[in-house]
Amino acid sequence: MTGPEALSDLKVLDIATLFAGPTSATLLADFGADVIKIEHPTRPDPARTHGQSKNGVGLWWKILGRNKRAITLNLSSPEGQEVFLELVKTADVVIENFRPGTLERWGIGPERLLEINPRLIVTRVTGFGQYGPRAKEPAFGTIAEAMSGFAHSTGQPDGPPTLPPLALADNISGLAASIATLTAVHHRERTGKGQIIDLAIIEPIMHMLGAQVTIYDQLGIITQRKGNRSENNAPRNTYKTADGDWVAISSSADSIADRVMRMVGRADIAEQPWFGSGFERARHADEIDDAVGSWIAERPTDEVMAEFSKAEAAIGLVYDASRVIEDEQYNAIGAIATVEDEDLGPVRMPNLLFRMSETPGAIRHTGRGHGADTDAVLSELGLGAERIAELRAAGAI
Repeated sequence: MTGPEALSDLKVLDIATLFAGPTSATLLADFGADVIKIEHPTRPDPARTHGQSKNGVGLWWKILGRNKRAITLNLSSPEGQEVFLELVKTADVVIENFRPGTLERWGIGPERLLEINPRLIVTRVTGFGQYGPRAKEPAFGTIAEAMSGFAHSTGQPDGPPTLPPLALADNISGLAASIATLTAVHHRERTGKGQIIDLAIIEPIMHMLGAQVTIYDQLGIITQRKGNRSENNAPRNTYKTADGDWVAISSSADSIADRVMRMVGRADIAEQPWFGSGFERARHADEIDDAVGSWIAERPTDEVMAEFSKAEAAIGLVYDASRVIEDEQYNAIGAIATVEDEDLGPVRMPNLLFRMSETPGAIRHTGRGHGADTDAVLSELGLGAERIAELRAAGAI
């Protein structure tokens, strides 16, 4: 799908590495922002080689780097800083994730950048934020997943705290950073003033955990691991069918829980005085899971899915990636895009996060090669071929 792109008037300098900051830049690029990805000339973003690759080409990078122009610039060198400050003059946003104090030490901290361009928004994404006793310590999403309470409340009751097998905290922080950036853009359009955003990766994932902090504050209760169950409702779990497939069900609505129990032949449970409260149902999860799980285990997957559909109850097969890519609903809404890549040919990847009727955005290209657009971007600044060659010889690009 092509069409107007809502953020086509934004110029974003992405000087972050790995996932949280760059993810926010990718989200802006998907809806038209001109994102210039700036990497060190000899030390590319480690995300380029993170995870699986094909023919030496990092596959995660093809998504994370999509819709961005890739240039190299040594921000710690005077020549590189000079070019960077020229880019800042016409930029709308700078996204960075260096340890606090690094940009200031190089003489290109936010205060100087705002002197040059008072309309600039500087989005700073770090593990612990810009101040506090741990501000300058190294941190990745894994540390945020541990410190937020996520790992403590995830896993089997008799098992260890469990970390996610993916960059969960980073990606949640990327979403939060894009919201913060667009909020600052909106404020600037009304006032003409840029600002500095301080986002700590430990915070957004803590917000995703709901009321855990408030429950402890008010009741002194610490959320414990419950496997696939919920402390807020039941039935809520994964169950194995007679065919060996796993299905997940949720019954957050009392009416759905009632229909499920009657469907599995246990109206007696649905008629208990405690059944009308999701929290109380969760306290009787053993009894409920035994009834639902045994019913599902005796039936083939197609029958289970059909009966839940007939009862208008929520259910989903537990998919691996092969099923995601072939699912008729994902394909109906265009959730998987096929993009032509200069290295790999057609590549399927997750599409844009949502659909917009007037400004749909688009995946214009996959992640570009290291420094692929350096000469083009510097030429737009008015630098000639001779000056670009001098910068390259000096190691600035």
